[in-house]
Amino acid sequence: MKNRSFLSKLGDFAMGKGFYIVLFLCVATIGISGYYLLKTVANDTRAAAPAGGDASVTIPDQSVTRPAVPDSRPAQDTPVRPAVPDPKPSVQPDDPEPVKNTTPEPDTETSKETISKVFTWPVQGTVLRDFSVEVLSLDPTLGDWRTHGGLDIAAAQGVKVLSISAGTVDQVYTDGLMGTTVVVDHGGGLQSWYCNLAEDVAVEAGDTVDIGGELGTVGATAIAEVGVDSHIHLETLLNGQPVDPREYLK
Repeated sequence: MKNRSFLSKLGDFAMGKGFYIVLFLCVATIGISGYYLLKTVANDTRAAAPAGGDASVTIPDQSVTRPAVPDSRPAQDTPVRPAVPDPKPSVQPDDPEPVKNTTPEPDTETSKETISKVFTWPVQGTVLRDFSVEVLSLDPTLGDWRTHGGLDIAAAQGVKVLSISAGTVDQVYTDGLMGTTVVVDHGGGLQSWYCNLAEDVAVEAGDTVDIGGELGTVGATAIAEVGVDSHIHLETLLNGQPVDPREYLK
């Protein structure tokens, strides 16, 4: 066995591992040959066609009228602006003449004349407590010092109380402090108020009275002045402000 020839050994190798080596070499040779064959065919194809394509350009005949191509875009409504009229020159009116004030001014003299010039005392008696709105006076009922907006004129209960001047009865009512009260309007903003009357009065609102006309009688209904002897409480108001009744009962 040891004396086998080189050729015998080579044949055994070829039938064994050598067979696979030879097969690999054959496959590699075929693959390389196919690669170069494909590369050669591709180069021939690129050489046959121009790289830049057909360089010839056909110029269309400019004299031929092209057909109108319709616009494929959807139609859009175009807003129509309203017609703007030409501006007219503004006409400035002439300055109007000043309007005269036709409202008559209050006649203070006439207002004063509407107040009767004749007055009389509502009752005949002594003034028990005087008018005092700027200086405090002692209140016999409450025992303190306070203002007094009228005259307390002494008179027995049941004595007739007269209107100090002509006028119209404005109110007849019962006051919580000053008792039964009659208010007479003499015009010109002057009013006379008669308080502490008996409950039964001789007039009602709306009646017209003359100077010295009977309004009622002296009573004892003013609980705010029960500390004063029997009397009538008289107030005079001019335009709503208290004034001294003595200004009219001179």
